[in-house]
Amino acid sequence: MNEYRRASTHQSVAYTGTAGTISSAVGAQTYCVRIVVTTAAYVKIGDSPTATSSDMYVAPSREEYFTCSPGQKVSAIQVASGGSLHVTEMTG
Repeated sequence: MNEYRRASTHQSVAYTGTAGTISSAVGAQTYCVRIVVTTAAYVKIGDSPTATSSDMYVAPSREEYFTCSPGQKVSAIQVASGGSLHVTEMTG
């Protein structure tokens, strides 16, 4: 999914037992995001997401690429300990 894409806008937010959600929606030309979490987390991508333990598990310190739609946001909540969610828009 990351072939022929350029890293663009980056956002980060802390998460704990309370979900953290990036403050700005991804741009009008963004259809892919790179996500990294610093501790194991559950992650949700959507129009107004709030991650819960029912959402997809993402392992810590690994980059993952996901399809998204323009205008969506990303949210994360801890599995066992708080951390930081890093979201980079991939364009191209």
